[in-house]
Amino acid sequence: MPRRFSKSVQRQFDVLRRATRWPVWADLATRLGVAFLLIGIVVFVHWSDRAGLQDSYDGHVSFLDVVYFTMISVTTTGFGDITPVSDRSRLIEAVIVTPIRIAVLFIFIGTAYQFVLKRSWEKWRMARIQAKLTDHIVVLGFGISGSEAVRELIARGTEPAQIVVIDQARGRINAAERLGCNVLEGDASNDDTLLHIRIAQARSVLVSAGRDDTSILIVLTVRHLSPHVPISVVIRAQDNELLARQAGANNVINPVSFTGLLLAGSAEGAHVADYMADLAGIAGRVQLIERPISGEEVGGSIDRLASGGRGLRIYRGGKPYGFWEEEAQRLQPGDHVVEVVRCEDSEAEKS
Repeated sequence: MPRRFSKSVQRQFDVLRRATRWPVWADLATRLGVAFLLIGIVVFVHWSDRAGLQDSYDGHVSFLDVVYFTMISVTTTGFGDITPVSDRSRLIEAVIVTPIRIAVLFIFIGTAYQFVLKRSWEKWRMARIQAKLTDHIVVLGFGISGSEAVRELIARGTEPAQIVVIDQARGRINAAERLGCNVLEGDASNDDTLLHIRIAQARSVLVSAGRDDTSILIVLTVRHLSPHVPISVVIRAQDNELLARQAGANNVINPVSFTGLLLAGSAEGAHVADYMADLAGIAGRVQLIERPISGEEVGGSIDRLASGGRGLRIYRGGKPYGFWEEEAQRLQPGDHVVEVVRCEDSEAEKS
């Protein structure tokens, strides 16, 4: 049942894949660099206080002995052949060396977790999520249009876990992630990227890349990988609308043209534009939806829908028929109806 977006849907999200902030080699080098820097500090401290150390082998503490003692001390091996004997040396071991020893151990344990356990867990988790992806909505591009589309989908009752967002901008990916969507940071025009999110099993694909040429390229790629998935694309130049349809888009949305329609409507009447905007979103009092007719509606008229909505048009075999046409007076199996329904939540708020 359609419902408004609320905090209840802002639950823990599933991340398909996230690019690391640094390359793996840089992260590993940084961790090891910090660890060896700390070890170097301990070597310096032991060398400065070598008079307080005693070597049971030859009685002489050389620089090599200091490095050796530092390593066995930091790693808590402790053979006992070199020991701190003065009060100052023991205080240094307790106050300086022990905290550094703990820090170094945490660095190595954290590195093992990050590069072995965590990555193995994330890889397994990603495979589980991908295996379950089916009948999902893919949003390619999370700019103004894409983000508004996702928020509207969630407000209409779509679970965020059923939405997959792909974008190359980390900030946009983080924003989609906070909404509870599955996210993938990558190039939406790349075959491998789309295969990762099982584009062939998607319910529908929404494309809003910000540039018409990029959007058309993405549509071509999606249509190549999934011949039957419905594709809607935002195109800003009217000359490119035909190209988008030829690339495989089922719906081409031109925000500039739609704005012109709203302006023209407002010139004909003070409330036309307001009602058109009301129809487009769930925040208004009414909502425009498309759905397949139910079994109980077969044989009936578009004027008597089971939902109680106002039927405007049916689609039969890909061809539209208005409510005034004879074909709309007897609904058939497989018909899709476009109707206006009342938004009960909005009505309750206004009453």
